[in-house]
Amino acid sequence: MRSTGNLILYREFEDGKLFYDITWIMEHYRDAYYNKEDIESLFYECIGRLMELAESHGFTGNLWHNYMAFLLVNNENAYSRACEIRGAVKGSVNQIAAHDFAVLKEVFDFDMGLLCSYFAVDCAGDILDYSGTDAGGKLFNRRIRDRIRELCDHLERAEDVTSFSDAVTAFYREFGVGKLGLHKAFRVAEGARIVPISNIAHVHLDDLVGYGPAKEKLVANTEAFVSGKAANNCLLYGDAGTGKSTSVKAIANQYYDRGLRLIELYKHQFGDLSEIIAQIKNRNYKFIIYMDDLSFEEFEIEYKYLKAVIEGGLEKKPDNVLIYATSNRRHLIRENYSDKEEIREDMHTSDTVQEKLSLYARFGVTIYFGAPDKREFQRIVTELAKRRHISMGEEELLAGANKWELSHGGLSGRTAQQFIDYLLGIQ
Repeated sequence: MRSTGNLILYREFEDGKLFYDITWIMEHYRDAYYNKEDIESLFYECIGRLMELAESHGFTGNLWHNYMAFLLVNNENAYSRACEIRGAVKGSVNQIAAHDFAVLKEVFDFDMGLLCSYFAVDCAGDILDYSGTDAGGKLFNRRIRDRIRELCDHLERAEDVTSFSDAVTAFYREFGVGKLGLHKAFRVAEGARIVPISNIAHVHLDDLVGYGPAKEKLVANTEAFVSGKAANNCLLYGDAGTGKSTSVKAIANQYYDRGLRLIELYKHQFGDLSEIIAQIKNRNYKFIIYMDDLSFEEFEIEYKYLKAVIEGGLEKKPDNVLIYATSNRRHLIRENYSDKEEIREDMHTSDTVQEKLSLYARFGVTIYFGAPDKREFQRIVTELAKRRHISMGEEELLAGANKWELSHGGLSGRTAQQFIDYLLGIQ
């Protein structure tokens, strides 16, 4: 068996220590130079780590094959990044990747049963045909797990290195590679690290009752963006609970398969914007940097970072990045009447006002989400009740909704949803 030390592109794996421990055992388990008990102990340790991975990710069947597929879909290198979304590429990188795939297929095809027999492992059948618990996969995204398992099936059926590499390349083309390829949404951790959000709400624009023109405007801008056409940064503003945040989440779900990704950023992280953009500007995805409930008090200056990134800095904003923000304010920075008073310490009053309005002006698309009137609120309640199969007379339903909204935040889509959730809870 060829040594995994000869790998070129596929060297740095997630949890790579487990990979190199197991492949080292494959290469040396019969080597008289090493103490058999030490190798056996390491093998049992590796089995335990494979089972932990299987339970946390919901893998079943041959755990070694599942693990190898998991490594391949997460390995970001020159070849996998070139193939993401676009598929097979030309150039010398193909020959180098073919070299690595020849090594990886040999490792993938290694019969783990040989190790189990050699070390007299009494649970060999469970390693080669693992059956997960009912709780399997709770710590991981089930959609991603199913795709990894599907790739595993293709690799098990691959008769040669070409079909093996074709299966991996096809996966990169369809789903992408690494955390940015597999996940829909991300948050920013300390040090400007982009971290996946495993479970994003599976909402769709149709789930938001009403707001037809607003949704059409949002879809038109996003459609242009993912299609590679000119698009604008977008501000969704209006009353609380009217579906602004829900609409952005729905957009992420609707366009994920076309390469759209969502990165959530908080106000105190605006200083990291340039570093975040540097990490994503050369990837084959479209990124929306999402800022929820955006507004600034007079003393807060973080908006200056945002202004520079949106428009005005020396470095051009990449074509694969847009900023979508939601806010209850149309003008994002708090203004005071004193800003327009003639007598004040600031001699250039108009400059002060323009400074505060300039951030809003840098969003090319603004979409208003207003609170529904009484009739529209009742229509939302009726429609949501119908979708959730709540069996209650319309008169009783609307009477309860009217009573609910008086003590739960007034007329809004959020209030309507909360009322429906309350009814579902007491049924």
